[in-house]
Amino acid sequence: QVQLVESGGGLVQAGGSLRLSCTASGRTFNNYAMGWFRQAPGKEREFVAAVSRSGASTAYADSVKGRFTISRDNAKNTVYLQMNSLEPEDTADYYCAAKGAARGSYYYTQRALYDHWGQGTQVTVSS
Repeated sequence: QVQLVESGGGLVQAGGSLRLSCTASGRTFNNYAMGWFRQAPGKEREFVAAVSRSGASTAYADSVKGRFTISRDNAKNTVYLQMNSLEPEDTADYYCAAKGAARGSYYYTQRALYDHWGQGTQVTVSS
């Protein structure tokens, strides 16, 4: 079992930046591919970004491509989501997730494939 704790959310003006962090404990972090998802009020949880075990492979939702960057530091058991040029539409609860991955190059964009989830951190972007 792996436990995930997100941090870094908050209130920011449109055009601003935030960096979310997700720290894992309990199992070997570099055995897991990681992802970020978000859920706005009244909407389903949606994919934002994913990164492979090694960090070499990444994927992004079209809505955040070019603005958000996912990265990981396996020595610190932490995955990050750097969010730039934030828009009011980015307002949501952001969740990190982990999935055991057999290969270092795999990443996953489907919510149902993830085994472990954090409790979420709230991001509010004001216009």
